[in-house]
Amino acid sequence: METNQRKFLVQVLTFENGNFISITEGTEKIGAMVVSIGYGPTPSTATIIPTKSQSLFLKMISERIASVVKGICVASVNTQKDLEPNTTKLLLKTIMEIVH
Repeated sequence: METNQRKFLVQVLTFENGNFISITEGTEKIGAMVVSIGYGPTPSTATIIPTKSQSLFLKMISERIASVVKGICVASVNTQKDLEPNTTKLLLKTIMEIVH
């Protein structure tokens, strides 16, 4: 996916009980990581690898996917610089299209 002259690779691994979501900019690397479980009324999230700037975006993606699939979502984000609001919306839309 390309936006604002930035190129992102969005990868989704689907399993029977959840998903692994990877968003990378530039070279493929594992970045900040969270895991969410969406079995109850509200998702429960734990940080595996902390991030300085994308924590809200990462948590939002993980919890949203976990709630939709009623399972587990592990999400990883590795970007070269902070994401703009329009970029986060486009990334979330792209991921939701893949998961559904």
